[in-house]
Amino acid sequence: MERYLFPMSDLPLESPGEPAPNTFEFSVSELSQALKRTVEDRFGFVRVRGEISGFRGVHSSGHAYFALKDEGAKIDAVVWRGSYSKLKVKPEEGMEVIASGRLTTYPSKSSYQIVIERLELAGIGAIMKMIEERKARLAAEGLFDAARKKPIPHLPEVIGIVTSPTGAVIRDILHRLADRFPRRVLVWPVAVQGETAAAQVAAAIRGFNALEKGGAIPRPDILIVARGGGSVEDLLPFSDEAVVRAAAESAIPLISAVGHETDTTLIDFASDRRAPTPTAAAEMAVPVRADLVAETLGLERRLIQTMARAREDRRRRIADLARGLPKPDQLLALARQRFDGASGRLGGALGIFVERARGRVTAASGRFRPALLQAETTRLADRTTEAGRRLGLAAKRRTDDAARALSQQGKLLEALSHRATLARGFALVRTPAGALKRSAGDVAAGEALVIQFHDGDRTATADGAGSPPPTPPETPPTAAKLKRATRDGGPGQGTLF
Repeated sequence: MERYLFPMSDLPLESPGEPAPNTFEFSVSELSQALKRTVEDRFGFVRVRGEISGFRGVHSSGHAYFALKDEGAKIDAVVWRGSYSKLKVKPEEGMEVIASGRLTTYPSKSSYQIVIERLELAGIGAIMKMIEERKARLAAEGLFDAARKKPIPHLPEVIGIVTSPTGAVIRDILHRLADRFPRRVLVWPVAVQGETAAAQVAAAIRGFNALEKGGAIPRPDILIVARGGGSVEDLLPFSDEAVVRAAAESAIPLISAVGHETDTTLIDFASDRRAPTPTAAAEMAVPVRADLVAETLGLERRLIQTMARAREDRRRRIADLARGLPKPDQLLALARQRFDGASGRLGGALGIFVERARGRVTAASGRFRPALLQAETTRLADRTTEAGRRLGLAAKRRTDDAARALSQQGKLLEALSHRATLARGFALVRTPAGALKRSAGDVAAGEALVIQFHDGDRTATADGAGSPPPTPPETPPTAAKLKRATRDGGPGQGTLF
């Protein structure tokens, strides 16, 4: 059976009551498709104003799902992944927006939804409400606490500026820095409005912080984020959450100079110092060189004057102390008087001392009479003679004892000498080199030998080998032989034959 789909307006309408026998019959899918086509044809592009509700962040697929509502109704909304990255305003819970897109149905749930392709804030009031809600949320995280604020360096060496490189802002800042105190400036060019502005500003702040100290590109000592005045929509990138977090996380002190004095963005609360204008930011960054020189010269003059006053005060103090001291003549008068008295008595005292010494010498010399000296001399001579006699006797006894001991040792040495053995008919057999021959087996036929007798040596040549002589019966050694062998050192003295 072939079926056809018709627009709803072309379908015959029946009055309530009993269905006509010829009423067209739809399947559920056919009816859903007919409704989908009708809605999409009738509402191909719409702009809907409402409050975002139920937004829980981007889905893992990259799509975003939420709803738009007002006082009387709610409509589901979806932003596909390809469209979400292009949105100028990202959805947030409670944000009042104007959504542009197309209506479609979702047959599986018998519902309709808007597919959003563009999202914008619904007027200044909505923007301010969104900023206030974001401000309250970030403040609750502590990003705006005064304890996080870092001091601005008094005289930075390098200044980093985040702004547009073509606007009047950068010229004003550079001109003001040149007037006050020329410093090295690094500019990170960014867009200061539009969809990409927030991402570029946040990346620039983090990029400056990522520079290494002492690297090829110097790391700034202070940052200035600046742009000129504009509408609330134009300044909106500087209230973006990514920019605020980058400013709060910056380890480099940061000055915000966005808009005019009456303009306020969220980066002003996260920065370490807010300047009403970009020119004022340059004035905060560096002092006036002329004022600094004048202040230094003034401090130098004050230092010189203070040192001069200190020297004068010390000179007067020493003078006052000197007046309280007695004069040198007064201090030395009493000592000089005692010295004069002592020197006057010195001559008489010396004479008295000499006389007393002379008397002691005279008294002592009276005891040294000639007879006394003669007797003492005789006594000493007798003692010397007796000592000489006793010394001679002792020396003679000592000499006789040594002679007897020497004679005994000589006799013992003669008795133990191998020469005495040789005199009894023994001989020593050696090679011409002096090596002993202790047995017949050590002698080769024709070998030259030296035979030592008690009265001289004779050379000889060994003949052919013969039978060894019979070994005499061994007799037990006597005590005298054992003693002599021990003194001769045993076999080391050679074998006598």
